[in-house]
Amino acid sequence: MTNHITSHPSFAGYVLTLRNPCHICGNIDMQCAPLWDSGTRQFVGLLTVTDFIDVLRYYRRTKGDVSTLATRSISEILSDGDILASVLVRHVPKCDRRDATAVEATPSASHHRTFLSASSETTLKQACRLLHGHSLDFLPVILPDDMRCLATITYTNILEHLVTHFREQRRLFDDTVYDLGIGTYHDDVVTARASETLAEVLHTLHINGLSAMPVVDNAGKVVGVYSRSDITFLAAATDAEDAVSNLDLTLEVLMSQRRTDVTTPDALHTCTRAHTLQSIFEYFAQWKFNRLVVVDEQERVVGIVSARDLVSYFLEEMQQQ
Repeated sequence: MTNHITSHPSFAGYVLTLRNPCHICGNIDMQCAPLWDSGTRQFVGLLTVTDFIDVLRYYRRTKGDVSTLATRSISEILSDGDILASVLVRHVPKCDRRDATAVEATPSASHHRTFLSASSETTLKQACRLLHGHSLDFLPVILPDDMRCLATITYTNILEHLVTHFREQRRLFDDTVYDLGIGTYHDDVVTARASETLAEVLHTLHINGLSAMPVVDNAGKVVGVYSRSDITFLAAATDAEDAVSNLDLTLEVLMSQRRTDVTTPDALHTCTRAHTLQSIFEYFAQWKFNRLVVVDEQERVVGIVSARDLVSYFLEEMQQQ
């Protein structure tokens, strides 16, 4: 299993200031870090890049003194009732609320308070059930003997394994993803306008329990994707106050500041409703995307197919066998 999980394992101390672990995540290209409590000598939760961004949103909304973040520990932040009850509240995506297998994925679930993990002996199927059943984005792999964090599993990692082992079984994947019911379509798709501010878009992503959404122009044509974990606005900031001010920038401005010399899993990739599951697998093998935006002939958004959707489809198939 360790051949198909992310590298760069690291963790954040529960008593560090919030600024420090986010510096860790940013510098080694990590989206999350397990939280270690030195008092109890165990992992107690996860800190994600989006958590830090959400805390900045809280300071912007309450007009608090963001410079105090440099002195507040992670434990203090995660014990702040106002923060926990607002920007750090979990909202489950509609796709998970419709899914009977995700019964444990309730709005009260929190990766800050509950630490769920896998071991090196965990099977791929068990890892899928943990991710899907608890509506998780990340699943740390921990060695119980010495509490080392080996890596963190994501849906994209699992999909890479499925593509590697099943892409040659073409006869199984001739149906389109649309006909198979894989993805979110039509009125359930949430989009953003390039003219919206980052604060507005992050709020929409938060209340809908989404990790990203397509960005469209006035004609509804897709022009990009904005991910909740995008740290472009942080990289352009000189300090915490500047980072909070950047939340008022429009998506159009932020997308123009992105690096163009690298390709990330959150880059815009599109398909149509006519694409088969096999063709999606081939495309993933090449680009390792987190999601595909489904478009019509005019490149207007009609749906989203994520790595989570594809893994969930296979999980349902395994459960029916």
